[in-house]
Amino acid sequence: MPVNPQIQEILDFIAARNAPPLHTLEPPQARIAMAKARALVRGDEVTLARVENRGIPGPAGRIPLRLYADSSGTPLPMLLYLHGGGFVIGDLESHDDVCRHLARAAGCLVIAADYRLAPEHPFPAGLDDSFAAAQWVVAHALELGGDPTRLAVGGDSAGANLATVVTLLARDRGGPAIRTQLLVYPVTAHDLSARSMHDNAQGYFLTVDMIRYFMGHYLRAPGELEDPRVSPLKAANLAGLPPAYVLTAAYDPLCDEGRAYALRLRAAGVPVAHRHYDDAVHGFFTFTKTALARQAIDEAAAHLRMALALE
Repeated sequence: MPVNPQIQEILDFIAARNAPPLHTLEPPQARIAMAKARALVRGDEVTLARVENRGIPGPAGRIPLRLYADSSGTPLPMLLYLHGGGFVIGDLESHDDVCRHLARAAGCLVIAADYRLAPEHPFPAGLDDSFAAAQWVVAHALELGGDPTRLAVGGDSAGANLATVVTLLARDRGGPAIRTQLLVYPVTAHDLSARSMHDNAQGYFLTVDMIRYFMGHYLRAPGELEDPRVSPLKAANLAGLPPAYVLTAAYDPLCDEGRAYALRLRAAGVPVAHRHYDDAVHGFFTFTKTALARQAIDEAAAHLRMALALE
C-alpha cells in the first residue's frame, strides 16, 4: 500500500523546502527546525475546558507539566504523556495538539511532562524525570483532579520508549500502579540492522541518519544500548506489565522493533492490542491536520477509555 496521500503531500512539501537535514544541525538549531516543521502538520487547535501549566520537583530541579482536560468533573482518569523527539528535541509545545486531541477523545486528564533532553542531559536524565513525574502525579492526583487508581502512561517514539521503561520500573519498584501503556511507534531496541531500518532509511520523515544522530547525543557509551532502560526489548522479563496498545507504521524505520516488542509482551502474558497502519510514516500521529492522524488518535483514545474503565 502506498503512503497515505495527505501524508505524502506533507512529505513532498517538506522535501521541497530543501532545508538542511536535521542530523547536520546542532541540537539547539535542530529543535528550532523541528518546531517549524511541526507548524506544517498541525490541525486546528482543540479548545478544552482546562489547560494548565505546572512545575513539579524532579531529581535535578523543576519538571514542567501541562494538564489538559475537556471536563470539569473529577476525579478523572489520568494519562501521563511523554513526547517524542529522539530524546534530543521536543517539548510541551511540540505535542500540545496531540495532547489536546487525546484529552477530548479519551475523556481523561492528560498530563504532559517536559523531561530533560540530551545532549545537555544524556541518559538516564530524561528517564529519571519521567519516572519521577509518574510518581508525583499519582501522589498528587486528587489535587490535580485525577484518579490515582486509574493511571495510563504513554508517548510516541522516544516518549514511548520512556513510557515502556517507566512501566518496567514501576513493576520492579512497587509502584506507582499503572493501568495501561500507550506506545506509539516505540523505540525498543535501537537496532540499525532491522529490515525496516533498511527499507525506510530515507524519505519518510524519520531517517536512519537522524536515528544515529539521536543515539549519539542520548548515550554516553555504546555499551548503554544493552541496558534495558535504553532498549526495553532486551529486558529479561516483561511479565507483569500493564496491558499495552502498540501502534506501528509500515513506512517507519522503527516498525520492526515496535512489532517485536508487541510480540514479546504477548509471549510474557501481557494483553496487547497492536494497531498497524500500512500507509503511515513515523511521526504521523502528530500530523493532526490529516484525517489519518485524527483516526489514529481516536482509536488510541478508545483503548484508553476501555482500559481506564470509562466505558
